[in-house]
Formats: sequence, C-alpha cells, structure tokens
Amino acid sequence: MALRFCNPLRLPRAPSICSCKSSRSRTFSVRSCILDDNESHKLVLKVKEKLDDSLPVGKNGRDDEDMILWFLRDRKFSVEDAAAKLTKAIKWRQEFGVSELTEDSVKTVAETGKSYVHDFLDVNKRPVLIVVGSKHFPGVHKPSEDEKLCVFLIEKALSKLPHWREEILGIVDLRGFGTKNADINFLTFLFDVFYYYYPKRLGEVLFVEAPFVFKPIWQLAKPLIKSYASLVRFCSVETVRKEYFDEDTLPANFRD
Repeated sequence: MALRFCNPLRLPRAPSICSCKSSRSRTFSVRSCILDDNESHKLVLKVKEKLDDSLPVGKNGRDDEDMILWFLRDRKFSVEDAAAKLTKAIKWRQEFGVSELTEDSVKTVAETGKSYVHDFLDVNKRPVLIVVGSKHFPGVHKPSEDEKLCVFLIEKALSKLPHWREEILGIVDLRGFGTKNADINFLTFLFDVFYYYYPKRLGEVLFVEAPFVFKPIWQLAKPLIKSYASLVRFCSVETVRKEYFDEDTLPANFRD
C-alpha cells in the first residue's frame, strides 16, 4: 500500500479542544475559549436538525453527538459547513460499507504485510499505522481491496486512541521502494479519506529512508494532497528509534 504521513513532534501535544477551566464545564473552541458545554451542545443540536432523516443513526450516524462535535470543531464551529461535510462523511461510510469491514474481509491483502497497525503506541501515546512501501505492487490486488484495507486499518488505529488523545501517527517505510511500488492514485485516496472523512485524525506522517526514486513521485503527489503535505516528515530509521519509540515499543522492522 503506497501510504503517506508526518510532522516533527517532540513532546506530546495537548488535545485540540481548548480547555480553559478545570471545572465540570469545559470550554470548547478551535480559535479561542468562547464555547462552553451548553453553547457547543446547542450547535450540535443545530447540526442534527440540518442532517437528512434518511441518514443512518447510531455510532458515526446523524445522531452521534461526539462525531458531530468533531466535525464542528474541524469546520471552526460553522453549523452549515459542519453539516455539509458530515453529510458527505456519513453517506460515504454507508456506501463504502465501513461498518462491514472485518479482519476476514481484508485478510488477503493484509497478509502481504504491506500495512498494519502497530501493537504499541508511540512516545506521544498515538496509535501507529505502518506502511511498508516495498510490499505494495499496484495491480496485484484491485484498488478497491487496497482501499478497504486502508480504511479498516484507520478504523482499527482510531479504536486504540487513549480517551485524551485525538490523532494517529503514520509511518511509511520506504526502504527498498522502487518505481514498481509507486501508486499516486492510492496515495491521493489515502489523504482524501483523512481530509473528508477523518478530519484532523492524522497527526503526523513519517517517510522513512526515502530513496532518490521517491522524490519525483513526492513532487507529483504533494500538490494533490495540499495542506496535508505539511504533516510529512522525511526521516531516518534512527530518528524513528530515538524520537518515537522506546526499546520495548519499537516496531520489529525498525530494530537492528
């Protein structure tokens, strides 16, 4: 799976919800501390009113208030913008069949080892999605199968989030990567999925040991992923070892 991710964090970042009080009533805002629980809930209800009754309900549905609040924050608390983006996301989840994805349904592609969720969190307590670029061969599997594995792993990574964390770390191991592994279409799909359907869930993407042949591919892909390019950090295996994991949590393929 030709994946993608990264930005140079050294210390754990505070959650993007702005908490201005230590009392029971927290304050929410992406710009300033101006919305308390009551105000934010009123906006959530306004978004709910704008969502079509034909949309599904339940977790990740039109009545999922946590999801609505997340999209409100992403859209800087604009009710209209949040409702529009959320409608698109809920419809996509339904059409893509996100809730129907299972280990068995993606087993064939997953067995290639080209992408997986690491068993441990990184030093910043983020779930880790790892892609091994040299194991992805466009055309061996249908693009739809690669996309299903991608979404399944994103969902799996998000399910491992500690309650006070919001973002995941993506690591793309580019050792041994060649032109035969290049897949700009999939790379674009990945970043589009994060932008439209999992906004602000991707905290950083590490491109590890990128070979010379990867550079022109990145130059082609960079304009397509727009602002998400700022999340990417090119780094070495040594950087991964020293800055993102300790000895007990380091992924096996980054050990000596």
